[in-house]
Amino acid sequence: MGLKPDHWIRRMALEHGMIEPFVESQVREGVISYGLSSYGYDIRVADEFKIFTNVYSAVVDPKHFDPRSMIDYKGDICVIPPNSFALARTVEYFRIPRSVLTLCVGKSTYARCGIIVNVTPFEPEWEGYVTLEISNTTPLPARIYANEGIAQVIFFEGDEVCKVSYADKKGKYQKQGDIVLPKI
Repeated sequence: MGLKPDHWIRRMALEHGMIEPFVESQVREGVISYGLSSYGYDIRVADEFKIFTNVYSAVVDPKHFDPRSMIDYKGDICVIPPNSFALARTVEYFRIPRSVLTLCVGKSTYARCGIIVNVTPFEPEWEGYVTLEISNTTPLPARIYANEGIAQVIFFEGDEVCKVSYADKKGKYQKQGDIVLPKI
């Protein structure tokens, strides 16, 4: 299994629709960077958010998640309350090839502010907008800038294709079009 460089990512994005829309170079001027990098792709956060609230004193339970725990927000800047989190989605839509697995890590600009981005791997043949979990670990409100970089995706290609892909398993988060809450 090998790490994939920028020319491979460009080819897969342009010829196979792996990333749409695809930005062929790093955009950095006046924004948190996004686009193609040396060995990955910096994804953007869209302007749609679900911000955690405890108005109803709900218990956070992944098996029985109460959607009333989240409030919907749309805008260029999302403020996450102290010691809280928000869910968001990427601007980019992904179609992961059967021989590829990705890892996604938060950008250092946000990490240096105590803002952590958590995303699970994109499995072989997973497709959709990525649901992002953005945690504010600080005791202060934190700003997230829509349509700017939020995390980096790193691509690994196996020496052979996997026996069972995410599509084969009929994964529960396949082809998600919006921010998707936890489901069993």
